[in-house]
Amino acid sequence: MISSLLIANRGEIACRIIRTARAMGIRTIAIYSDADAKALHVRQADEAVHIGPSPARQSYLAGEKIIAAALATGAEAIHPGYGFLSENADFAQAVMDAGLIWVGATPRSIRAMGLKDAAKSLMQAAGVPVTPGYLGEDQSSERLKAEADLIGYPLLIKAIAGGGGKGMRRVDEPADFLDALTSCKREAEASFSDDRVLIEKYILSPRHIEVQVFGDAHGNIVHLFERDCSLQRRHQKVIEEAPAPGVTEFTRTAICDIAVRAARAVNYVGAGTVEFIADGSAGYIKPDSIWFMEMNTRLQVEHPVTEEITGQDLVEWQLRVASGERLPKRQDELSINGHAVEARLYAEDPATGFLPSTGRLEHFSLVKNWNERVETGVEPGDAISPFYDPMIAKLIGTGVDRDAAIESLGGLCRSVEVWPVRTNAGFLARLLDEEAFRAGNITTGYIAEHVDALATKPPPTLLRAAAEELIGPVVQAVAKDLRGFRMNGAPITNGNFVLDGEERTLSLSQPGEDAFFGHIKDGDALVFFESGEAYRLALPQERGAGGESTASGAILAPMPGRIIAVEVSEGQAVVKGQKLLTLEAMKMEHTLTAPFDGIVSELLAEVGAQVQVEALLVRIEPVGGGEA
Repeated sequence: MISSLLIANRGEIACRIIRTARAMGIRTIAIYSDADAKALHVRQADEAVHIGPSPARQSYLAGEKIIAAALATGAEAIHPGYGFLSENADFAQAVMDAGLIWVGATPRSIRAMGLKDAAKSLMQAAGVPVTPGYLGEDQSSERLKAEADLIGYPLLIKAIAGGGGKGMRRVDEPADFLDALTSCKREAEASFSDDRVLIEKYILSPRHIEVQVFGDAHGNIVHLFERDCSLQRRHQKVIEEAPAPGVTEFTRTAICDIAVRAARAVNYVGAGTVEFIADGSAGYIKPDSIWFMEMNTRLQVEHPVTEEITGQDLVEWQLRVASGERLPKRQDELSINGHAVEARLYAEDPATGFLPSTGRLEHFSLVKNWNERVETGVEPGDAISPFYDPMIAKLIGTGVDRDAAIESLGGLCRSVEVWPVRTNAGFLARLLDEEAFRAGNITTGYIAEHVDALATKPPPTLLRAAAEELIGPVVQAVAKDLRGFRMNGAPITNGNFVLDGEERTLSLSQPGEDAFFGHIKDGDALVFFESGEAYRLALPQERGAGGESTASGAILAPMPGRIIAVEVSEGQAVVKGQKLLTLEAMKMEHTLTAPFDGIVSELLAEVGAQVQVEALLVRIEPVGGGEA
């Protein structure tokens, strides 16, 4: 068995690996960048090594530095987690060439499955069904456009080296193809240093079904059943569950057998996931409506739901297989017990188009019950860095059946309290309550089709109680502004407050002595929490964070990033919704648009410029000089 392990990753997955390794008696070594010097995974490991500056390319993607750190600390093996270098065949080979154990798929398997076009060709040869599309080497815009027209619309453009939803665009009309291709290639180059793409037919009622597979060096391969990952936003998974709804035992056997066949085609060793697109138009999945998409040659973010329904520790399996042992279980020893659902809690603001929200977690709390699981890489007081993925935690609910698991996860999401960083907790809670999701009748396009309603922050039901709590300690100071207040409990008429920047007038009772809801103080303001949402309530003289916003025509950088495209010029007339510029941050492209019809009166953005959060980029003057 491996005796010492360097974890070439950060955040929740590093903490997750440390937990299992420690239980197995394995010494753990963490690596960290400047931004992660005080991170939770660093604090939890037996030893930690500084690996470089904050940008990932100079730290977590610096393979030579990581191998040197492993050798210097006496590590016997390297576990890459997911993301970063986990599917980099050259790094895996370099680890092995240095005399270290690589906890992952073989370089040969990684290469075979790492490029989507080559993987599809390999799967076709192995008799695995694949979606129709173009996998050719001619990457000229003219050839790609011609192939797209032959395939028909809608279709997907996908980076052949892509993953995590990056370098992927859906195109519905021929006129939109070239713009989408340019954007897709640019993002693919930035994320994977490879701008090549493939094109595939878009299935109109798509379900995303994937199968967890595991192999050892002795030729044994098993599956640990399927997961459903259909609830996605911009091709990134939001909710995952196991087993998949609408999958009969007959279909389960068929799809899992296909996944094992795919793994055998590359003599697979370690943890892997075979991903399929399925036609869900019938309301359930049929064996003949499933097509191979790709294989991820690593542990997946959503592996906890598989662990929960099988009772297996997949990280332990990885470490045992890497140590040369046989798989801990045979196929006939594996079974499904209950149901599990996972949600990804992100530091992002649904109200601003899900833009990442970075900063310190001054307040971070949730209520976890016995049948719930939380995987996180942060604690209260830690920071969400602009340099990496803004995940705060993975929240997992379990139950004897699907309804019980959903109820469990919903309660966990509603209990989330985070401030001042914004989160998607309320969005997740509303998504879990959707009738279509409860019925198991959703596709990968569901969130996009309902995003406006799902992302809208509802009015708080606790507003009156929060207002009474706010004015209790300062009632004497504001009594002159709250006419009608009497200490015997008579109403306070026309009390003025500022809720999330908007002025509100309330009639209040006597301030309560006790508060029976979650809240904290933020200066002179009060922040209260309800159903996963955070609401900031202040008195009129304290209107919260000021500054300019799109209401004034000032377009500010929503986060630190790099300007990669400017679409307008100073003095140009623009219409509401028109693209102004594109900001690249956290490996994703974010488009900023005009908030109303007007004229570009000021343009401070330049292509290639690095900008800080809330930097003024563009100013739009309303047409005619009136109010927006």
